[in-house]
Parts: sequence; C-alpha cells; structure tokens
Amino acid sequence: MAPVSKTSTPRLGKVLKRAFFDRDVRQVAPDLIGATMLVDGVGGLIVEVEAYHHTEPAAHSFNGPTPRNQIMFGPPGYAYVYRSYGIHWCVNFVCEEAGSAAAVLIRALEPTHGLAAMRRRRHLQDVHALCSGPGKLTEALGITIAHNTLPLDRPPIVLHARTEDVEVVAGIRIGITKAVELPWRYGVRGSKFLSKPFPK
Repeated sequence: MAPVSKTSTPRLGKVLKRAFFDRDVRQVAPDLIGATMLVDGVGGLIVEVEAYHHTEPAAHSFNGPTPRNQIMFGPPGYAYVYRSYGIHWCVNFVCEEAGSAAAVLIRALEPTHGLAAMRRRRHLQDVHALCSGPGKLTEALGITIAHNTLPLDRPPIVLHARTEDVEVVAGIRIGITKAVELPWRYGVRGSKFLSKPFPK
C-alpha cells in the first residue's frame, strides 16, 4: 500500500459529513487514519487515534453523563474537547447514535497545512514534533474549549476523506489504567509522526 506523503501537500478528498460518524466507533477510528483534519485551514493527515466506548471503563462516559462529557451522549459528528491533567486540551470525535456515548480521540497528525502557524503556536521548528500527541496537536491547531460541541462538518472544522490507501496498524491504548487490553489504538504503520511507535 502507498505510504502517506511526507514531502508534498496531499490532495484533499471529499468532505466527511456527520453521517460518517454514525457507525461503530471501532469502524470509524481506523477509517479516520489518513484523513485530513483542518481547523481554520491548519492541520494535517490523521496518523493516530484511539476509540472509546461507554461500555468500557477507560471512557469518560462509562459512569454516565456529566456537564463535561454531555456532548458524548448527543448525536454523532460533533467535537468533544476536554482538559487533560489540567494542562492540555484533547479533541475527540463523537460517534454512534445518540445515547451511545462513544468517541475517537485524535492522538497525532502529520502536518500538511499551515505549518508556519503551527510552529508559531508550538514555539518549535521540528515538523515531526508539532502534532505528535493529543495535547501537541490541539495547541498546533489552536483548539480550545471554545471548539467543544462544534459540528465536524462545518467551519472552522473540516475533515477530508483519505485519498490513498494507508497501512493501518492496531494496538493497545496509551496512558490509561483501565481496559488496557483493548486493541483500540490505530495508526499508520511506520509513521514518523506518531505519539509513540506501535510494537513491531
């Protein structure tokens, strides 16, 4: 399969509508790998994600709705943004039918659009480090709590389907202490833009 482009701005595919997310979160998550995520025109190729479902204890929705996670229980195709460890914003895409409370955490991007803005926001030049983690990519793209509950198919957020095949690998999720055995982390095999390499 063709690798994700490393040297040129990739061609943008069709815009993903909210209906794309109205499926099992474990189907949506790998299908997002290789898609392009843009926020006010800044972003890149999604190279790493994690799926979360209300039936497993690592999900924020496991114990039911709260003011913070209420958007997870709504219809699919909206952004769920929360603060991690009181420091970093993390962005998730709500999936499945209303009430299911499933979401995909966006963990890493390969920067392709708006690199100057990303470098300014992140105060660094290394392209591989700009978006190699969920907190890094939200800082690079300017995502804050203001983006929470926004639709994923309407500006400022735009998602484009992948336009070429990518080799998707799965593994266990990172930085959690519950349901650690579930292989619900997905990424581009061999990508240099991951938050952490997948085991070989």
